[in-house]
Amino acid sequence: RKLSAVMAALAIAQNEIGWVSESVVEDVAGYLDMRPIAVWEVATFYGMYNLEKPGRSKLAICTNLPCALQGANKTVDQLKLKLGIDFNETALDGSVTLKEAECMGACGDAPVVIINDREMRGKIGVSDIDALIEELKAR
Repeated sequence: RKLSAVMAALAIAQNEIGWVSESVVEDVAGYLDMRPIAVWEVATFYGMYNLEKPGRSKLAICTNLPCALQGANKTVDQLKLKLGIDFNETALDGSVTLKEAECMGACGDAPVVIINDREMRGKIGVSDIDALIEELKAR
C-alpha cells in the first residue's frame, strides 16, 4: 500500500522545498520502503515534478491545441525572447523558470498560464508578456 503514496510524497516534498532533489528521492524511498530507482522512475516519468531547482517563480504555459489556436505559440515565442531562455530553463537572474504545460482544463480562457503551480491566468497574449515578466521578477 505504501507504493501508492509515491506521487503524493513527491508532491508534498516539492511543495515544501520547490523541487525533487536526489536527497528527496532517497528520503521518499526510505520512508516508503522502496528502492530509490523506483521513486526516480516516477519522478522522471511525470512532467509535474521539478527535477532541478526552479527560479523564484515558475511560469508554465499550455501549448495544447485550444491554447495554440488562440495564440499560445506567439505568446511562447515572446516569453522565450524576453526571458532569454527556452522551456525547462531559468532566467540568468534566477527569477523565472519557463515550463511547457499540458491542458489545464480552462480552454475557454485560452491561452492559459499557471504561476508557481497555484495561480492560473487566462487569455494571456503577447501584449501581456512585459507586465507579467515584470511582476514575476519582482516576486
